[in-house]
Amino acid sequence: MFKNKSLTYFALILFLIGCSPKAKIGDYTSLQAIKIDIMTLASDEMEGREIGTKGEKKAADYILSRFKNIGLTPGGEGNSFIQAFKRKLSNNPHGEDNGAGQEITGNNIIGIINNNAKETVVIGAHYDHLGYGDFGSLHTGTKEIHNGADDNASGVSGVLFLAEAIKKSNLSSYNYLFICFSGEEKGLWGSNYFVNSTLAKNYTFNYMINMDMIGRLNAERKLSIGGIGTSPIFEKEIDAIKKPEFDIKKDYSGMAPSDHASFYNAGIPVLGFFTGQHQDYHKPSDDHQLINYNGLKDVVNYIHSLVTALDKKEKLTFIKTKDETQTRMSFSVTMGVMPDYLYDGKGMKIDGTKDGKPAALAGLEKGDILIKMNEYEIIDIQAYMKCLSIFKPGQTVDAIILRQGKEITKKITF
Repeated sequence: MFKNKSLTYFALILFLIGCSPKAKIGDYTSLQAIKIDIMTLASDEMEGREIGTKGEKKAADYILSRFKNIGLTPGGEGNSFIQAFKRKLSNNPHGEDNGAGQEITGNNIIGIINNNAKETVVIGAHYDHLGYGDFGSLHTGTKEIHNGADDNASGVSGVLFLAEAIKKSNLSSYNYLFICFSGEEKGLWGSNYFVNSTLAKNYTFNYMINMDMIGRLNAERKLSIGGIGTSPIFEKEIDAIKKPEFDIKKDYSGMAPSDHASFYNAGIPVLGFFTGQHQDYHKPSDDHQLINYNGLKDVVNYIHSLVTALDKKEKLTFIKTKDETQTRMSFSVTMGVMPDYLYDGKGMKIDGTKDGKPAALAGLEKGDILIKMNEYEIIDIQAYMKCLSIFKPGQTVDAIILRQGKEITKKITF
């Protein structure tokens, strides 16, 4: 583990040792360049990249320098790469944003390939993370840096890869706007700010691609693509790409807990790419050495093929999707589980449990599939969420799970 090393050390070691003769300095679409980007952004020097901190500023400076080296034109405010925004942190102990806490400044980093086209494609990812884990961490124990290699240094590396690849490809039907958002972990702050800003009004958007956690492609090569239903052309074009091969889980909704939801809400077709959660999600153990670098490069090559195909198409039509995930529900209880978002069978598959929470105390385990709670059938994650909105603190419910094909009943007390 390359902890506590400087950014200069990372770049020097990787360029001198990791680069093959074919991957020269400046070849930002090489596998080595992806490694440099992730190892740099996920280094301890960045201190977890929490919005409003010195670590976020260092990460922003690094991304900005990469945009310059790739040859992007500034797309931020005042002919810069930066779009600054202010928000107030919550002082609510339950984490809800009540806008009454300390004001902080976040920075979106924006670059563009300007082809003087009528419409613009947005390619984005958030670069902020949890800092030392004061908010949003699933870690129990001493305070540690949450480096966020998969969440979301992986997505930022994808933005940088695609910026260079698109520039080299000379795609010209549309302008290409590359944005690395801050404040996603606090509630999509940066993307919401951009979509509603005066800056965004300068563009007519064609579609938006978002990459959030694309660095842990599993052995089954499962890739989740959200937003497929937001334009009639998406599914056909996605199915037409044969290489690299993936087991694709299609999510038709434009809503999701990531930045493409901000664009969908503005009436823009979106696609969100995701390789799944894991036991290191929102923990200090989400480090660079666990990234599947070859898999990540396959994902971004796939996206590049899709963008290339869409560059030949007319402006996309937007479709509003059925958004069960966004039904407004209030929750007074939690089970303390991590759903497996790549699971597409019946029920809600558990990808992990949090120590000391109801699910773990009841004996639920990674791999269990929740199919019923009291009289309520659990057919998917949305049905599970609706159940949580019904139950109350102190209530004990019968949870039926499938474990290795056998039904087991567990009593869960909230």
